[in-house]
Amino acid sequence: MVQTAILFKEAKAGEVICGDALSVLRNLESGICRCCITSPPYWGLRDYGVPTDHQIGAETHLVDYIKNLVEIFTEIHRVLTPDGTLWLNLGDSYTSGNRTWRDIDKKNPARYMRYRPPTPKGLKPKDLIGTPWRVAIALQEQGWYLRSDIIWFKPNCQPESVKDRPTRSHEYIFLFSKTEKYYYNYEAILETSNSHGKRNRRTVWSINTGAFKGAHFATFPSKLVALCLLAGSEFGDTVLDPCFGSGTVGEVCLKLGRKFIGIEINENYVVLARERLKWSGYAFIGKCNSNVCYDPKY
Repeated sequence: MVQTAILFKEAKAGEVICGDALSVLRNLESGICRCCITSPPYWGLRDYGVPTDHQIGAETHLVDYIKNLVEIFTEIHRVLTPDGTLWLNLGDSYTSGNRTWRDIDKKNPARYMRYRPPTPKGLKPKDLIGTPWRVAIALQEQGWYLRSDIIWFKPNCQPESVKDRPTRSHEYIFLFSKTEKYYYNYEAILETSNSHGKRNRRTVWSINTGAFKGAHFATFPSKLVALCLLAGSEFGDTVLDPCFGSGTVGEVCLKLGRKFIGIEINENYVVLARERLKWSGYAFIGKCNSNVCYDPKY
């Protein structure tokens, strides 16, 4: 399904490639991206409208989902510079028990998968699966340095009808590095302390969820992407997102003077992202602006 297989030797403001992430990544040069910021589809939660044999998150078994992600991030490890970092967003879910079907969301049929995967081996009905940490540990075992678990607290989280547990209002952002010493600009993301001075950013980030008109799936909040981007890259660096979606990572890269490579398997989402970025074919989006600076309100 890969439409282009490009070796990126010449700097461009941005490139969107339509294809499955693993196949495209295998055609990229090694060491060309300073950091990767991405949010892969969560396991068993949404149907992204592509054949299930290519769709991350549609695996019947959790072990296959983790295996597929490890394969993708092994290629990302190669594509990153020696001092590169990976910022990985993943949410969790609960086991389905004996139920193998879902009620269709009439307002948005694409919102959920109609088939619920079976309860993973060793878990019980109603168990919290712990998928983010299972993936994080698998990547750690493959050689990644797991440097931080960041709690993304969502003040405007979706309400839940459950009565036997708290409503979930957070997801994880994992910071991985390729090597022991890596690029991390802590000064770029300092936060205001209680005494109104500046301090090192803590591991709980309170950021409202984002929405983008025309997207029928979850989108990264721009502020969340900007924090990862500023800490993990410098002006002019190339940033990778293998699950590009509506193109939030690309948009933030352009605003903050970075280049990007976006990979997206769904052709409709590619069109959506190109329209969002005012794209025309595989050309330049625009020149990086050296005067761009980070606005904390962004």
